[in-house]
Amino acid sequence: MSKLFVNRVDELKVLEERYKSDKAEFVVIYGRRRIGKTALILRFLEGKNGIYLLARETSEIENLKRFSQKIAEHFNDSFLLRNPFRSWDAFFEYLAKIDERFVIAIDEFPYLVKANPALTSVLQEYWDTKLSNTKLFLIICGSAVSMMEKLLGYKSPIYGRRTAQLRLKPLGFFHIRDFFPRYDWEDLIKVYGILGGNPAYLREFDDRLSIEQNLMRYFRIDSILYQDALFILREELEDPRNYFAIIEAVARGKNTLGEIVNETGLDRGLVGKYLSVLRELGVVRREIPITESYKSRKGRYLIDDFYFNFWFRFVYPYADLIESGNGDMLLDIVMKDFDQYLGYVFEEVAKQFLIELNKRNLLPFRFLRIGKWWHKGEEIDLVALNEREKIALFVEVKWKDLASKDVRRIINELKRKSKLVSLKSYKKYFGVVAKSAENANGLVFDLRDFKSFARA
Repeated sequence: MSKLFVNRVDELKVLEERYKSDKAEFVVIYGRRRIGKTALILRFLEGKNGIYLLARETSEIENLKRFSQKIAEHFNDSFLLRNPFRSWDAFFEYLAKIDERFVIAIDEFPYLVKANPALTSVLQEYWDTKLSNTKLFLIICGSAVSMMEKLLGYKSPIYGRRTAQLRLKPLGFFHIRDFFPRYDWEDLIKVYGILGGNPAYLREFDDRLSIEQNLMRYFRIDSILYQDALFILREELEDPRNYFAIIEAVARGKNTLGEIVNETGLDRGLVGKYLSVLRELGVVRREIPITESYKSRKGRYLIDDFYFNFWFRFVYPYADLIESGNGDMLLDIVMKDFDQYLGYVFEEVAKQFLIELNKRNLLPFRFLRIGKWWHKGEEIDLVALNEREKIALFVEVKWKDLASKDVRRIINELKRKSKLVSLKSYKKYFGVVAKSAENANGLVFDLRDFKSFARA
């Protein structure tokens, strides 16, 4: 697979607008490993006066030496080449004397702080007294989400100094087609359900192979896809065993706090604390019925990244099969449950599809919010609301091939369930999103309608 740079249009726009301001900028970029932070920075640096510095998990002096060499080479500074920086004071003093627009991006910044916790205080002092009065465009970047959040927190010396921050998240479904031009839409949904939208994971699949062949490469002990979930979570979490138990319970469909407590045997307060951490990391999200307030007790927890969702549902419980070289047996297990799993994945894809329709004004009204609804055993997959105009769209999502009679039955059932939702004065529309739908018209969509949303 070629090294694609896909999407990140909004993030690049933010950086370019800041760059044109010609005043001092302090931008923080962070997100999980392999999410595309470095690719974004390098793309932004193209054609600009700037350098990219990658910190290593080594001594402070070693990092300063390497940074000195890169800066000396950029400015053709023979003195700096012979006399590298010996402290962060010297490093920032040098930057403060640059009298032109200059971008300096420091990746894996937390490694530097780990080696010298005083670094943030030094940066604060220089930013307040000197750097903020220059044309410097400073980027600090990190993969350790929890540590980067602390650096941005009010207790951090650099709190309030940043002029912008970007937290990179996985790509949406309609951006992944650029990675797999040979796959049809059904295969793309399978890929999305396995890998999510992380660019580095998407590059591990090859669309010259079938989904099953790619999974066999996944189910090997030397596979990044097999190893990375463990690596990321162990890096972020202090007590991974209990976190893993919670995530695995959620992946198996234990979605309420009570169900997770019963499944794991952990104390209720501890589970609540761990879930809060997992939400901050973007691994888990809390979902409430769209008509409820965020304080609702009806909240349930879902894994917020399909790579982790697939890994904890299918890979983690059967790791012994991979370790013993029996990936083919795991593939059989996955294939038996895969369609059921994809039903859940397709709901998220359908939600993103409706959001795209909404952006392009291709629905009967512009909705302001979209989400699920449930109450006492009744559930509606997607409800889109415009509370100002009092209009609602109720949508059922089916990972199935539907005949015309199936669509009519589903619409009638939606009309029945809509009467249970506390939106009695609303004008109501009804729709279906399916794998395929016979004689689809009106607000009935299937995979054939996705074509217009593939982005180059």
